[in-house]
Amino acid sequence: MRQITLITTGGTIEKTYDERTGSLENRHTVVGRMLRRLRLEDTNINIVELMSKDSALMDDGDRRRIVDTVRAMGADPDTETPTTGIVILHGTDTLEKTGAALLKAMPRARVPVILTGAMRPYEMTRTDALQNLTEAVFATGVLGPGVYCVAHGRALQFPGVMKDWNRATFVQGSYAGG
Repeated sequence: MRQITLITTGGTIEKTYDERTGSLENRHTVVGRMLRRLRLEDTNINIVELMSKDSALMDDGDRRRIVDTVRAMGADPDTETPTTGIVILHGTDTLEKTGAALLKAMPRARVPVILTGAMRPYEMTRTDALQNLTEAVFATGVLGPGVYCVAHGRALQFPGVMKDWNRATFVQGSYAGG
């Protein structure tokens, strides 16, 4: 049985429509609704609702909270837990900063640590949210220990992951767009 820890931090993937204001906001996690749509054989997912925040509003203190939580959930080489992988739902605007912070804090993670998000919220049509969550959960079982961004059919390992704003995806390397 795979034991996956899923940490929610907010971001576009979890934004919901507020009928009063007509805006998309991070109010609460929608990951439970997303997971109910998946068939996950021999997989147990422990959900940790850490924060519900747009990643553009995250600061270094928020990233420290994420790093500390990932360590406590079993990614740190000195931690012994049954976790076989960690998935972090994160906003795409600063996902690369959080990935870099995780890699710096844990250059030799014990398990795969997967960051994923979406360019369009789960609640919208033509969303990439469910695809990216599915790929991230799958990736915990096939990737080795390390810090990764998994989205749009690709697994990219840190360092060097960045958002390609023009293509609305993530790339590996020295992309200079934005």
